[in-house]
Amino acid sequence: MSAPPSPSPTRWFKALRRTRIGDSCTKAGPVSCAEQLKRARAAFRAGRTLKECFRQAQLEALVRMLAEHECDFVDALCRDLHKPRFETVVSELILVKNEALYAINNLTKWMEPQHVERNLATSLDQCMVVTEPLGVVLVVGAWCSPVQLCLVPLVGAIAAGNCVIINPSDISSHTAELLHRLVPSYLDNECYHVLLASASDLPEIVDLKFDHVFFTGNSADGTKVAQTAARTLTPVSLVLDGKNPCYVDQHCDIGTAARRIAWARFHNAGQSGVAPDYVLCHADAKAQLVQALRCSLLEFYGTDPRESRSFGRMVNAENFTRVRDMLGKSGTVAVGGQVNEAEKYIAPTLLTEVMEADPIMQQEVFGPVLPILTVNNVDEAISFICRREKPLCVYVYSSNSKVISRLMEETSSGSFCANDSILQSLMVVLPFGGVGASGMGSYHGRSSFDTFSHRKSCLLRGTRIECVTYLRYPPYEDRNLSLMTWASTLSNKSQGWCQIL
Repeated sequence: MSAPPSPSPTRWFKALRRTRIGDSCTKAGPVSCAEQLKRARAAFRAGRTLKECFRQAQLEALVRMLAEHECDFVDALCRDLHKPRFETVVSELILVKNEALYAINNLTKWMEPQHVERNLATSLDQCMVVTEPLGVVLVVGAWCSPVQLCLVPLVGAIAAGNCVIINPSDISSHTAELLHRLVPSYLDNECYHVLLASASDLPEIVDLKFDHVFFTGNSADGTKVAQTAARTLTPVSLVLDGKNPCYVDQHCDIGTAARRIAWARFHNAGQSGVAPDYVLCHADAKAQLVQALRCSLLEFYGTDPRESRSFGRMVNAENFTRVRDMLGKSGTVAVGGQVNEAEKYIAPTLLTEVMEADPIMQQEVFGPVLPILTVNNVDEAISFICRREKPLCVYVYSSNSKVISRLMEETSSGSFCANDSILQSLMVVLPFGGVGASGMGSYHGRSSFDTFSHRKSCLLRGTRIECVTYLRYPPYEDRNLSLMTWASTLSNKSQGWCQIL
């Protein structure tokens, strides 16, 4: 496998200057954003992003940035989340590269006009749908996966031909600063900007009037973004946190289910919006599942997870305190439960005897704690899920296809996965997004391109059939109406040819 091409000396020194350890970036706010928006609008109006070759070049530059600065991203995420290198490379960098490469390989096809079915009345015309970029879009990322959740939407926005302002979360500050320093060294400086602003500034920033806002984060901030955007009729995509249920049937491979659930729940120290948030376990399988989960945690992190190089930490003291307090007021600790405030460490923890009214069931966990509730059958599990807000993801582990089908058909969620967790949210070919309380809109692959595009309906007509179209003109005659009514009845039977001629 050949090494990635070396950057030019100018770019290398520019990137080095921007990524010195110890440098800090001053937070910006609405005033700085207004200036960036002005520059981006000027670039968009000049047609800078319209050509396919420009979009391809920007996507290729994004891939180079990730390859040439892998170590910098690993270091930044380690400092923000104590994230292991393996997790950073696999769930952040490779995921973004896959999205960019998929867009590069499919961009020509995506940009082509889509011709639609014609009828007799339009047989001599051209009927097509043309995709055009929206303009300048705002991408607001979340702190839990700060590279992935900023750059995957960015890929779609670039592919669709937009100018973009990225606002990474200031909670994962080292990663935000790294993006702020690197992006100008690789992407067009007029079209693409990184804004370092806090969540409290978001309403004022959104009020500046973008052509689209893509937000990933918690429901409270997402609601504020949507309310502000509504005032200026700005379209939004929201990917919001939620409590993702996971039903474990008595008929399943308990060992495999436990490993996959444990990996998904305790990956990134549980700080994930797509991980199983709680387990609804069939009563006949509960003892086996708890034991299998205990064995999986021992296999993954050893006897003392605090010493494991594969286990992360809470992102800040606020999140640590929130999870610790929920842990102390909910259920019974079956495994783990140890905490260390100085390190922002919470051990991988299993909670049993959890009740629906417990604090940990009232909000997203976003930490390394897995509540386990007991149900007597699949009907009870479905009822439990359906009486709560619609989640971002629903998971089920069962060897019974009828159980899987029932969960898929009788519950509503942004996505669904059987006998695994999280993977459905990472696949380029599957659209991912929320529904109801878990958000609106979707992205990944072609869905990202469509999200950041306007599908414009186009009809290109000639004048050769005026001998027929005259029927629609005044003065209105009963004879003409009878002919058009007759044509309309034909159209109901054969995909029609009337259509007001």
